[in-house]
Amino acid sequence: MIKYVIHGGKPLTGTVEISGAKNAALPILAATVLADGPCRVENIPSISDVSICTDILYNLGADVTVVDRHTLMIDPTRVNSFTVPSDLARSMRASYYFIGSLLGRMGQAKMTTPGGCDFGVRPIDQHIKGFEMLGAKWSMDRGMLCFSADSLVGGHVYLDVVSVGATINVMLAAVKARGLTVIENAAREPHIVDLANFLNTIGADIMGAGTDVIKIRGVSYLPGGSYSIIPDQIEAGTYMVAAAATKGDVTLKNVIPKHLESITAKLQEMGVEVEEGDECIRVRYVGELQKANVKTQPHPGFPTDMQPQITTLLCLAKGTSLVTENVFDNRFKYVDELRRMGANITVDGRVAVVEGVGGFQGAPVKAVDLRAGAAMLIAGVVATDRTEIEDIHHIERGYENVLEKFRKLGADIKRIDVPDDMRLAKAL
Repeated sequence: MIKYVIHGGKPLTGTVEISGAKNAALPILAATVLADGPCRVENIPSISDVSICTDILYNLGADVTVVDRHTLMIDPTRVNSFTVPSDLARSMRASYYFIGSLLGRMGQAKMTTPGGCDFGVRPIDQHIKGFEMLGAKWSMDRGMLCFSADSLVGGHVYLDVVSVGATINVMLAAVKARGLTVIENAAREPHIVDLANFLNTIGADIMGAGTDVIKIRGVSYLPGGSYSIIPDQIEAGTYMVAAAATKGDVTLKNVIPKHLESITAKLQEMGVEVEEGDECIRVRYVGELQKANVKTQPHPGFPTDMQPQITTLLCLAKGTSLVTENVFDNRFKYVDELRRMGANITVDGRVAVVEGVGGFQGAPVKAVDLRAGAAMLIAGVVATDRTEIEDIHHIERGYENVLEKFRKLGADIKRIDVPDDMRLAKAL
């Protein structure tokens, strides 16, 4: 078993470079299936979810060439399969983006239900509704989702709820559909805009991304091209919170400050100093942290992927704070782990009541999902003694070089391998 061992209590200081956005990279890589020529994708984060995505591309028949650590050349012209391997689909929820891109390219797609972090029930009914409006049919065959369409035709798709995944999947399927597709009540996240920009770069005709109405005029040919992915909004937010939590002073480079406005506003409300530059942000602790209420919302509201991190910070603030989760049903599973470190949090359904405790004590904890793992890292670098984090594969799904980046900022953190027989001995 591999785990992180942290000796905390030191402020984080210095500069950290933010990687390309995970939430943009995965749908963009899936979208390359639609191209009729090679696609060069730059600023790709070096994380395990990207590796899974490239494995899916390879299994579908695409040629994937690693140009350098953050650049891939993908030639999809030899894609000859419409079935996503089940083991890969179960490893990552974003695997479902291949349904939209394969439907758009081949008129067929087949995969098992996707895996990923467990936040409760996350149905894909809005995805299916969108595909049906474009003329696709679907069925279940021995646990496999099977989609087919003789010919996709543009249509009007109204999403009953604001869904990032459904917005992306309908966009992908509509790119080569005949005629005009209109998506209403569309999600507006930065990575949806980035996907639309990529698709337009390689020959698509998409308007309105970043608003709640997106229009896609179908094209028959996408020649391919070169594109660089935006910086990761959530990685940046995580280091912003870590700087404040450790009473540090950290400058983040390669960021788009506008994408971080909701996070910046909440930190400033808590008394943290945030200075914005053109492509950088400086976060500095200047005094006692103040309580705040946080409600997660679709963009431009406070992102649900930052909820565990900001809750961890609120544990260090003076007074009582409320955190309301409005996006996912079951995103407070990590609270038990924070309690092991001294947090005083009470959860009632979608609301967490956070009583400030001022600090954390080191303890053995688990990363129950990707962003919860980031919260454990933050708590660990704050705690005054030893913290051990298990199930770190969740963290490495979404954070590139996380140990090296934290170390560069002054954290004492190691990645160690504990043999199974030693674990058994401790248990006995």
